[in-house]
This record gives sequence, C-alpha cells and structure tokens, in this order.
Amino acid sequence: MKKHYREENDCLNCGAILQGKFCSNCGQENLQVKESFGHMMNHAVSDYFHFDHQFFHTLQPLLFKPGKLTTEYLAGRRTQYLHPVKMYIFISLVYFVLLFKSNTADIVTLSNDKAKSEQAADNMKISVKNGIDNSIFLSADQKKAIKKNVDFKADSIKRDIKAANKKDSIKTYEQYLATQRQLPADKRDGVISRYLEKKQFEWAKEGKSANEEINEGIKHNVPKMMFLLLPLFALILKIAFSKNKKFYVEYLIYSFHLHCFVFLFLAFLMLIQLLIPHKLIDLIVIMDVAALFFILWYMYRSLRVVYGRSRLRTITKMIGVSVSYFLVFAICLTILATITAVTTL
Repeated sequence: MKKHYREENDCLNCGAILQGKFCSNCGQENLQVKESFGHMMNHAVSDYFHFDHQFFHTLQPLLFKPGKLTTEYLAGRRTQYLHPVKMYIFISLVYFVLLFKSNTADIVTLSNDKAKSEQAADNMKISVKNGIDNSIFLSADQKKAIKKNVDFKADSIKRDIKAANKKDSIKTYEQYLATQRQLPADKRDGVISRYLEKKQFEWAKEGKSANEEINEGIKHNVPKMMFLLLPLFALILKIAFSKNKKFYVEYLIYSFHLHCFVFLFLAFLMLIQLLIPHKLIDLIVIMDVAALFFILWYMYRSLRVVYGRSRLRTITKMIGVSVSYFLVFAICLTILATITAVTTL
C-alpha cells in the first residue's frame, strides 16, 4: 500500500528539520496525520509483525543459505534483515501454536466400558481353554496348569475392573473419606494419596483431570523454557568453538538464527502434513525422517559458514554440541515437568 508523506519538512514529533522521509533526530516517519483505515491497519500490522520487506528479505537466507544471516549480522549489515530476537519471538509463537494444536487434534478418545471389559475377560478365558482342550501336544498335567494360570489372569482382570467400578461409584471427597474410614488402618490411603484424591475431585467438578492440568501447565511453560535455553546453547557453542575467539553475544546471535530456522521449517512441515490424509502415515514418516536429515545438514553447513572449521572438525564439534544441548534440554524439561506437577498439585 502506497504511503502518503507530508509536504512539510518539520518533524511532528520533535520539531527537527527533515532531510528525507525520516527524522534524523527521533526516527519518526514523516507521514500525513490523517490516514485511511486500510493504511492505518497495514501500518500497524507491518510494525507489529514486521510483515514488510524485512521479513520476506530475511526468509530467503534463513531457509536456504545456512549461516549467511549470522555472518551478515556480525558484519554489520543489519538494516535489511529482521532483528534476531524479534524474529525468534514471532516464529516461535507461530510454531508452538501449531505444535500444540496438532497434538490436541491427534488425541484419540478411548472407550472405557467396564461391562464390555469383563465380558472380554470371560471370552478370553473360554477361548484359551477351548484351544487347550483341543491341543494334541500338551499332556493332561500341562493343560491343567495352563488353565489354572488363565483362570488366575482372567480373575485378576475382573478384580481390577470391579475395583475401578467401585472407585467410580464414589462421587464426592466426603464419600471417599467415609469409604476410607471403613477400611482397616493399615489399608487406608496415606496423606499424599488423600491429597491427590481431593485434587482429583476438585478437578472433576470443573471437568478436568490431573494429566490435563499438568499438560496445560507444561504447554504454557515450554516456550519460556526454550527461550531460556538459547543462552545455554550459545554457551555450549562458545566452549566448543573457543578457538574462534568470538564474543559470547556472537554465539547468541547464531543460536537465535538456528532456532528460528528449525521452528520455521517445522512449522511449514506441520502445515503440509495437516493436508495429508492419516491413511498415508508412511508418507508422513518419510517426511519426518527427511526433515531430520535436512535439519542436521543445515546445522552442519551453517557451522562451517559461521566458524570456518574443516569438514571433519565441524562434524565432530556438531556431534558434541548436539549431545550436550539435548542433555541440557532433557534436564530442563525434567525440571519443568517436576515444577509444573508440584505447583499444579
């Protein structure tokens, strides 16, 4: 959309005399005060999401020229590209929204019909016994022993089902406490179990469960965790490529660019896979494997471009960095899950 500039050369923001379309003192663009609704919305969207020439000019080297964006930024050629932090915030937002939406769509609701489960246990027992009676390879003692074991397994399943049915019949926490008081002292639940049962009943009133609450908490906190992992990844790079004698912030810039590529590439992949029917699961698996190899190649190539090591040294460094990073990632994810579970419960 064409911009409408003022004919006057005074800055409306600070009053300085303008030499061009932007104020050299405060940076404000010399646009007309009155603007159409379309122009106002276009300007707002462009400023907030950077859907202007910078964004699209950044995509090409980010996706198809590994390492170039980092070397350009470190060389001082930055105006034509998005700032790494702003780019990461926008791309990670899109990626995690797609990730959590697709995971939610993949959840399969399983049937929990207890009566059918009991019937299935009985049918299993009958079917196995018939097979044993018709077998000509087993002795009488072997048939008897196998039937006894089958009876035990089937009865165990039915006991578990009845216990679950009995537990399901308890609708309130007060009923649960009353049931506990009827049990012998050594059979009653402990303090922690009683607390968890209380939380379960509270969530049930809201139509929620412990797993749902914890999963929601993790979903909200994973993007924050990933943002905190960026400086840790940069620290790993600084240790691995210490002979390059670069400043820490230079490794941090590469960390932002690499994560932006991975998130953006995976976001594109998820969008494509959403269009593929579920019956073509083999095609989706092939795409996932190909994506993994492409990401590994991208990382290898970008490390070579940015740090200038030989092929062999780059591969060995990449392996060391990857192992260290995934170890840190696993530790952070475990801590996150533990903290989320504790705070949720």
